[in-house]
Amino acid sequence: MTMSTDIENNDLSPAYSEVLRPGEIVATVIMTRVSEYFGFFVFAIACALVFPQVFFPNYDLQTGTLISFSVFSLAFIARPFSRMLFSGIDQKMGRGVRITVSMFLLGASTIIIGFIPGYEEIGIVAPIILCVARMGQGLGSGGAADGLPMIMLLNASDKKRGRYAMVPQLGGPIGFAIAASIYYVLTNYLTPEEFIDWGWRFPFIVVLALQVVALFTRLRLVETQGYKNAVERHLLRAVPTMELLKTNWRDVLIGIYLPLASYTLFHIITIFPLGYIKLYSGMSIPDLLLIQAVAAGAAVLTCVMSGILTDRFGRRAFLIVIITMVGALSFFVDIFVSNPWLFMLVGFSLLGLSFGQSSSTLPHRFEKKFRFTAVLLCTDLSWIFGAAFAPVIAIGLTILFGLEYAGYYLLSGVLATLIALYYARVRVFKVN
Repeated sequence: MTMSTDIENNDLSPAYSEVLRPGEIVATVIMTRVSEYFGFFVFAIACALVFPQVFFPNYDLQTGTLISFSVFSLAFIARPFSRMLFSGIDQKMGRGVRITVSMFLLGASTIIIGFIPGYEEIGIVAPIILCVARMGQGLGSGGAADGLPMIMLLNASDKKRGRYAMVPQLGGPIGFAIAASIYYVLTNYLTPEEFIDWGWRFPFIVVLALQVVALFTRLRLVETQGYKNAVERHLLRAVPTMELLKTNWRDVLIGIYLPLASYTLFHIITIFPLGYIKLYSGMSIPDLLLIQAVAAGAAVLTCVMSGILTDRFGRRAFLIVIITMVGALSFFVDIFVSNPWLFMLVGFSLLGLSFGQSSSTLPHRFEKKFRFTAVLLCTDLSWIFGAAFAPVIAIGLTILFGLEYAGYYLLSGVLATLIALYYARVRVFKVN
């Protein structure tokens, strides 16, 4: 029997006997994802609360908010190009060097944003630097992909695969809860002038500190022989995108839309409400941030529940039920104004259930050769189509037609995911 057959059947030859196990990388995966999402939401919240006044004061608040949310989307657009930028480093110097360079770019871009002078000080140069730094964040984040979440999922037993699939997704609600809590303290205890002048810059410094810790935690694992063996065992190496699309374009298309509804929901209940109350509502910003931080705690709990329920009832059936419930929520977005606690608790609870299993829908759709590239490509494009423009589209629809149309936008994402789930039942590969 050949080595490749041994690997395929989980009967590892001595050269591959040391492979990372799911439990060994849980802490690292959570830490890296929390730091990533924390930085992500520090920027997102600033887009709603700060950037219209600091970088786009020559526009009215509505226009400034729309431009600010457009800048937010730049990181998602830049992210798919990171593989072209860093592929040479990966091939010549290894993943450890590539991850280090990528994280350095991500950290440098983040700290630059925290120190950019406002428009009133350096004029048009300020928003230009903001846009460039935001694209740098996207390139750095995309280039830092290490395959650890996929290794954890692929090495998990069938009975626990849902539970391990939700582990990386915990970083989303935890990262948002931390970001919202810090902004709550800043907006609640600083005057509006102090917050706009200098207070908003503090979270970007905290982001850099977390990213440094996450980098060393990640490097500690990716330089081990167990990680290298796991990469070889599962063929977690990039292949040319055109080669992937030539034979797997249908699966890529389905894969883009499988997690789309959960990504759209994420931004509809986190960033969009902050932009909305800044423009229209009399609710205090600190109060909303507190509600969101508490509700994100509920999302952490339901994210854990998603793994347990998926392992018991099956991934596809579970997701159909939860995504349908998200669709029902889309008709009640307008209750956010009258009852923000109810809307946020229900919305974040559904987010935890749906987002918790969004990463588990992709690996089994692709054969081993294409799996790594396909999952990264589908995830990047799903974020672009489902979430990158969600805040600006939802705010734009609200300005033009009313708050309920932001809910209809969410409903469009739900319908896309339900259609993808219908077609996704046809072709499935073993993940081992």
